Amino acid sequence: MQNATSRELLARVTDAAPIAASLRTIDSGERPVAFSHVTEAAQPFLAAAIASHIARTFWIVCPTVRAQELLFESLLNWVPQALFLPEAEFAAVENILPDPEIAAERLALLSRVSREAGPHLVVTTKAALEQPAPNLAALKSATLRLRQRSRQPMQQLLELFGEAGYDRVPQVTTRGQFAVRGGILDVYSWQAQLPVRAEFFGDEVDSLREFDLDTQTSVRNVPAVDLLLGAADERGAYVRDYIGKAHLRIDVEPEEHAPAHVTISDGWIGAEGAEDFAGAFHDADVGEFAAGDFLLAEAKRTQFAARLQVWKREGNLVVIYFQTEGEIERFREIMAAADGSLDGVELAEGTLARGFSFPAGSTVVLSAAELFGRYPTHGRRRLQRAEKLGVHRTQIDFSELNEGDLVVHLEHGVGRFLQLMKVPAARGGMQEVLALEFADEAKLYVPLEQAYLVSRYVGVGKKSPPLSSLADAKWARAKKNAAASIFDYAGKMLAVQAERETQLGHPFGPDTKWQSEFEHSFPYRETPDQLKAIDATKHDMEQPRSMDRLICGDVGFGKTEVAIRAAFKAVMEGKQVAVLTPTTVLAQQHFETFRQRMLDYPVRTEMLSRFRSHAEQRKVLQLLRDGGIDIVVGTHRIISGDVVFKDLGLVVIDEEQRFGVLHKEKFKELFKLVDVLTLSATPIPRTLYLSLIGVKDMSTIETPPLNRLPVETFVCGYDERIIRDAINRELERQGQVYFLHNRVHSIEKVRTRIAELCPQAR
Repeated sequence: MQNATSRELLARVTDAAPIAASLRTIDSGERPVAFSHVTEAAQPFLAAAIASHIARTFWIVCPTVRAQELLFESLLNWVPQALFLPEAEFAAVENILPDPEIAAERLALLSRVSREAGPHLVVTTKAALEQPAPNLAALKSATLRLRQRSRQPMQQLLELFGEAGYDRVPQVTTRGQFAVRGGILDVYSWQAQLPVRAEFFGDEVDSLREFDLDTQTSVRNVPAVDLLLGAADERGAYVRDYIGKAHLRIDVEPEEHAPAHVTISDGWIGAEGAEDFAGAFHDADVGEFAAGDFLLAEAKRTQFAARLQVWKREGNLVVIYFQTEGEIERFREIMAAADGSLDGVELAEGTLARGFSFPAGSTVVLSAAELFGRYPTHGRRRLQRAEKLGVHRTQIDFSELNEGDLVVHLEHGVGRFLQLMKVPAARGGMQEVLALEFADEAKLYVPLEQAYLVSRYVGVGKKSPPLSSLADAKWARAKKNAAASIFDYAGKMLAVQAERETQLGHPFGPDTKWQSEFEHSFPYRETPDQLKAIDATKHDMEQPRSMDRLICGDVGFGKTEVAIRAAFKAVMEGKQVAVLTPTTVLAQQHFETFRQRMLDYPVRTEMLSRFRSHAEQRKVLQLLRDGGIDIVVGTHRIISGDVVFKDLGLVVIDEEQRFGVLHKEKFKELFKLVDVLTLSATPIPRTLYLSLIGVKDMSTIETPPLNRLPVETFVCGYDERIIRDAINRELERQGQVYFLHNRVHSIEKVRTRIAELCPQAR
């Protein structure tokens, strides 16, 4: 549903004389109608205005996938119910299975457009319209609607699923499957986001619920569900066939002679003669704001406040879009401190790359991203993926061991794997065993029931260890010495831990108003696990005992944001924060991330690594001693003897598994009574064990963010069509491609061939 601000904005545009005249022309059937001089930032807004005035289904056709994603993202500000039709990946290439999520999303959208009267607003690309799709009539006839409290014999449904090619399985795990347990039917339709569980009471559908694949637990009740009984793989038509006679097509930046009813362009696409700028949309003139200018440069704030007053005196409706509520609160504070009046200015939440103005409708729309000097967040639109990115690990498959690989037997030591073979069993018949070789060519046959005693050898360096002997006690002595060393290390670790437990650290206070605003300015939606980790970390910081917490989560799951919020909390109480990273590249990335997130607040962030000259490092060291730096990001350089903090309150260790044991012991000696937050995607067994037994506290982030897509791997023969299509698709999204070739001497030939296949690639 549109809010009042959106409705007023759209009404101002549709009531403006130049736009109203064009809308009457569209209503009368005279087409095509061209809208010229519409700046790129305003094109989604104009499309929303047209759709809001004419109650028909519109197809907005973009030139590229990237343009489609950007337009759709902005369009949601004014038309939240807009639909996104993705392109099918590798649609023209044989032997490549399509992405099941994209295929399901396309099927669901086409089914909805074909069955529901609308009006709909579909955003797509020119290429997507030319891709194969199920026949329109076949898709309609193949859809079965199952309603709660309706009469539908289960046996009849099972026969329909079998005829439609669904597989009957014990438990549903993927699309095209169904399972039966008594009066419960689970089915995962081809176009559905989630599988459905139907409970029958006789022949009546007693309840309908969507459920989670991993946990097999219900997600929500649904009154009705559409089940696709055919046409999923049918390719007898094209997507363009779904554009009905009453539908209207809007082409954005159209090609010449495009079959569009409405065209929108940044340039002039009218008839010959004088250009008409009456209905033009222009870029908003807010001035140039670099990162931090709006907060720190009083002249820039004054300039913006004066521009606001001019717009208001001219009778303009001014709306500013912010990504989060926290940004809105921070903006109000800054303007209040600068005596800037916001009377008559609407502050709305939404994602907008750049602002624009529409003089004919007395409308100015601004983007907070421009004011704050930030790059707007343009993630790929949020796919509601049913599958979760699992974090479960499969057990060791001994069939993957190659002949000659070194292994370790728990009781006998280092051996060499020979083969997986069958030998006569004591009770008759044959049994499968692992054949291992030890010193002096001694053989040991390990039954698969005892395979848990065998593990792959993992060593340091290139030197291979000698094979253990089955005839001596060297391995037993080595295990005994290792156990003694473990006890010695445990004693040292216990002493340090006892000191941390018995001596009180610094208990931080509750969250401040700035902390709340800072957290609300996060431009993404936090996952449930991420919120739990943030709450647990802040709770630890508020306790008298020094924090020692491990945040464990996959790459891209939001561990850094947990550290950023903890660092901000520490800085708000006048404490300093040290962020330790194993590499200079990662230090640079964290430095930019921390600095960007805290630009709107008086927090000074610096970096200490080899990327800084000796003079710069000396200046940073002096500022650290004097308390002039709040957050320092660096590599091992931070634990050097000449680094002295005035009042260190928090240490963040990223990628803990890449630091050596000696470095970690030095950390503990230096930061005995300081809160320590450790981040790792793959913690080493020692750290994980400490967390599991309670020496360290641990938070796990297992929920992937909404934008996170699983890595897709295609294994196929060399096919230049696949290479060309994959590269071109990524370049259309303004992405980058890494092409790996396994021969140095022929790499130039491959580069030349790729350049011929994709001449637009740089």
